Amino acid sequence: MPSGLNDPNANPCIRNCCLDQQDICLGCFRHLDEILAWRAMSDMERQACFVRMAQRKAESQARRNGLK
Repeated sequence: MPSGLNDPNANPCIRNCCLDQQDICLGCFRHLDEILAWRAMSDMERQACFVRMAQRKAESQARRNGLK
């Protein structure tokens, strides 16, 4: 996942789109609502989204590793 904190305009999509039961993309870890709103988000909103994505990715990896 690209670092959106350095370039908030960078699209985090990695072309591995698949939504889980909570509508979170398993490729970029954005919620479906965030994906749909991405183009209209401000730089600040995108930066906040990148933070949430990183948190979701860490939580997903922890679950896979049996830590949660």
